[in-house]
Amino acid sequence: MDRKVKICLKELFKERGISLRELARLSDIEPSIINKLANGKREKIYLPHIERIADALDIDDISKIIKLVKDE
Repeated sequence: MDRKVKICLKELFKERGISLRELARLSDIEPSIINKLANGKREKIYLPHIERIADALDIDDISKIIKLVKDE
């Protein structure tokens, strides 16, 4: 059984009521990078980006941002 890392930004957008562009502004990350992370199009994850997203959204639990899921 294979697993993959899932970035849960779409869920956070909905939960927090913010847009991709707003998160980009708050975290000082390019909107294109946020978009690729949210849509699973980015193969490599830059940890400082995850830290900046956590700071921007005031998240202390990384599992709200990153999950390990079964690959379908």
